Amino acid sequence: MRTNELMLYKNMDYGQILTDMTFLIENYENEFYQTEDLRTLLFECVNKLLELSVSHGFEGNLWHTYLTFLLVNDENAYSTSCEIVGETEGSINEIALHDFEIFKELFDYDFSGLEQRLSAGCIRTLMDYTNGSRAGKVFNRRIRDRICTLASALGNVSDVEEFRQKMTQFYKEFGVGKLGLHKAFRIEHPEGNDMKIVPVTNIAHVHLDDLVGYEIAKKKLIDNTEAFVKGRRANNCLLFGDAGTGKSSSIKAVLNQYYDQGLRMIEVYKHQFKDLNDVIAQVKNRNYKFIIYMDDLSFEEFETEYKYLKAVIEGGLERKPENVLIYATSNRRHLIRETFRDKADRDEELHTNDTVQEKLSLVARFGVTIYFGSPDKKEFQDIVRVLARRGGIGMPEEELLLEANKWELSHGGLSGRTAQQFVDYLMGQERV
Repeated sequence: MRTNELMLYKNMDYGQILTDMTFLIENYENEFYQTEDLRTLLFECVNKLLELSVSHGFEGNLWHTYLTFLLVNDENAYSTSCEIVGETEGSINEIALHDFEIFKELFDYDFSGLEQRLSAGCIRTLMDYTNGSRAGKVFNRRIRDRICTLASALGNVSDVEEFRQKMTQFYKEFGVGKLGLHKAFRIEHPEGNDMKIVPVTNIAHVHLDDLVGYEIAKKKLIDNTEAFVKGRRANNCLLFGDAGTGKSSSIKAVLNQYYDQGLRMIEVYKHQFKDLNDVIAQVKNRNYKFIIYMDDLSFEEFETEYKYLKAVIEGGLERKPENVLIYATSNRRHLIRETFRDKADRDEELHTNDTVQEKLSLVARFGVTIYFGSPDKKEFQDIVRVLARRGGIGMPEEELLLEANKWELSHGGLSGRTAQQFVDYLMGQERV
């Protein structure tokens, strides 16, 4: 095996298994090494391969799925060039073809000699593995199925050019690495380590049609997001208004709607604003469109992080990349809490207008502001009707609305969230 000759797919995550397996393939007949030592290394590889496969929900030929896992996760000059746009031009294709030729040899390798020499019947099990856990713990089922399907296809290609075409098509349709395979991300900053962008593997599958009402607000959000995804000019968005009116759900819904067109979302909390420049630096050269999502954004009068956010959005020396927008939700129109004491302070200040503008200028950096207000009684009842119908609630309408009115009086008032909670309660009662 010529894995030492790989040029693009060189320093891969989880590549140690490949390194050790290549060593075994090359040396299992070498009298210089003790058979028992080789067996020990083989079973260590099998252990790591099983741990990876079980945690990700893989099944079938685990050797093929492992190799495919390496290929779809390695962000290199070729794979990142092909994501979203597909076929690329230039000498990089010849280099990729060289690497894929090595991978095809790995796919086609016959383990029967190694299995017999090292008395390792476990290898046969790995070639047709059934995973009892249908849902992967790390990868969701959608991603797991894509990798297993690609592994099966790569195992059946006739030549290396077809192998390259399969990989290139995958990169175009689904992307590469964590940013390609996943929809949403958060950032982690382990103490003593660099900031990391980490996939969120379990996100709400809410869609815009699931949100009842707010058609004008949703259209403004869709129009801006669609322009962004299609490479046209688009604005940062602030969704503000009453609690429970669907602001956060609307943003999650546009992610689900435009994910297959290259839209991704990174959730950032207020205390993480210091990492924003690093986040942008990691994603600005990728072919995806990134929404940096800030939920329930607001600042107390003593908090100054809003000044840093202003500079990141607009005002720093480096222009914000065209593939990055900021979407935020807030219950406050102006984001920064003001009190009567602030007014008294301004009365004593010589340049009161400067103080007002300092606090309002953050909102001005959001080119699109969308209001989500609490529904009135009639709108609330319409929401309840629709949600109850979707949930299969068979209660007579008059009784349904009467119970909904009682519910909202003691559960947070008129809002879409209250209506959903009421219907969820009814569905739970019907199961009992």
